[in-house]
Amino acid sequence: MAVHDTIGDFLTIIRNASMARKGSCTSQHSKMRASIAAILKDEGYIHDFSEGQDAKGFKTLTIKLKFAGTTPAITGIERHSTPGRRLYYGCQDIPRVLGGLGVAILTTSKGVMRARDAREAGVGGEFVCKVW
Repeated sequence: MAVHDTIGDFLTIIRNASMARKGSCTSQHSKMRASIAAILKDEGYIHDFSEGQDAKGFKTLTIKLKFAGTTPAITGIERHSTPGRRLYYGCQDIPRVLGGLGVAILTTSKGVMRARDAREAGVGGEFVCKVW
């Protein structure tokens, strides 16, 4: 079955692995997915991520999840802008996640960045997802 929303699929892989308390999860590689994983690592939601290849030679992205005891570091992760409904915000209108306790991820003209960084840079963009 073809995946039409690759970012949604990526977030679902992370959410399901986290809820199942798996140590790591693997997804197909893309620049967008790697950028999102880098933000999750910077924010402390995952330990690390690495790029590799599967048996067929396709690039993969392996994410090592973070836990506090048996509780996952990622409490929730939601996709907002979908292929059928894109959500764009100006720099002044970017929503906060749980009053600043979570992180919103946007794609902007300056690349993929956190909402906090987009507000500081004065750029808006597509609201991809939020993590808390």
